[in-house]
Amino acid sequence: MPTERITFPGHAGSQLAARLDLPDGPVLATALFAHCFTCSKDIPAARRIAARLAAMGIAVMRFDFTGLGHSEGEFANTTFTSNVQDLVAAAQYLNTRGLAPELLIGHSLGGAAVLRARADIPTIKGVVTLGAPFDPGHVSHHFDDALPEIQSKGAAEVCLGGRPFRIGKAFVDDISDVALGPAIADLKAALLVLHAPRDETVNIDNASQIFLAAKHPKSFVTLDDADHLITRQQDAEYAADVIAAWATRYIQLKPPAPPIGTPEGIVRVTEADPGGFLQDIQSGPDHHAVADEPVSYGGTNRGMSPYGFVSSGLGACTSMTIRMYARRKGWPLVGVSVDVSHNKVHAQDADSAARGKIDQFTRKIRLEGRLTEEQKQKLLEIADKCPVHRTLEASSQVETLLEDTLLTA
Repeated sequence: MPTERITFPGHAGSQLAARLDLPDGPVLATALFAHCFTCSKDIPAARRIAARLAAMGIAVMRFDFTGLGHSEGEFANTTFTSNVQDLVAAAQYLNTRGLAPELLIGHSLGGAAVLRARADIPTIKGVVTLGAPFDPGHVSHHFDDALPEIQSKGAAEVCLGGRPFRIGKAFVDDISDVALGPAIADLKAALLVLHAPRDETVNIDNASQIFLAAKHPKSFVTLDDADHLITRQQDAEYAADVIAAWATRYIQLKPPAPPIGTPEGIVRVTEADPGGFLQDIQSGPDHHAVADEPVSYGGTNRGMSPYGFVSSGLGACTSMTIRMYARRKGWPLVGVSVDVSHNKVHAQDADSAARGKIDQFTRKIRLEGRLTEEQKQKLLEIADKCPVHRTLEASSQVETLLEDTLLTA
């Protein structure tokens, strides 16, 4: 996944640092991601969601708000309103690139910000919140002890997440005055609310208030026992998959023309867990799966094995071929199922001219319906004409090319 490091002017002219995660192929749509309070664009949840959407052809820009991460400016001088203005500035920058955003995604306070910013970004068709507060003023509980000093001196230094931040009075006053209800009611975009019932930072009641304030179309999906920052990889991947599937209902994703010579498109396999064997599989813009190995082989057993996918291809093709023939003949075939097993066997046991061991796939085909014995035997013969069967039995050629190595900092 190509990533551009870019800067653009924020609400006050300070240069804001951003990453633009792009699909390997054509950009079919664009999303804008807003991170949580005092976080940065590089939190794991943002990275994983951006990667998943980019695999579907959706470009994602995530950036550091003024005074955070690698962005310029003083955090002490920012407010919730200025964060909203930074989001609008980010959308304007994307417009200049011909990448007008159609999807807004916000995490925690960033979720509240995208709800407010929607009105000023007319191209948005869908808004997603993750662990977002209905009342932005809730963040003040992180620095309750410092509130008297902030009110009396205009600012105070507080420790949040083990890091020092200077919070200004303008920020405290601004979040106290924000009322999101009217903005949510007038969202004029589809809404997806993602929240964990056990979120100890932003209570689940916030999700209920956001959902009830919104008009349809709206959806709510629980993140189960995920923590507020969605730090576990499996939780972030689940959230990403839900967002990706939901977004396709509201954003028109026109698939690109397939490359010459590959009429069914490209299957891209990307390593998802360098410490194990989990692989992310994307077939064109529409179909996603994961591959893995069993725990006994060092994997995490979160997907089929590579040979499981090969067996699946053989079983699926066999069933389709039988159905196509029976449909053409008008035979009373009610249903088909195919069990496929794979083993390594000695060549002589399989009556093969090869030496050593070879792959043996065993199919058990079940045909439902009032078929004659002659029809059943004919369908069994047709099963051997399945294109995948022929490919496996023939000598295939695999060409391997090395692309330019991507260097990452």
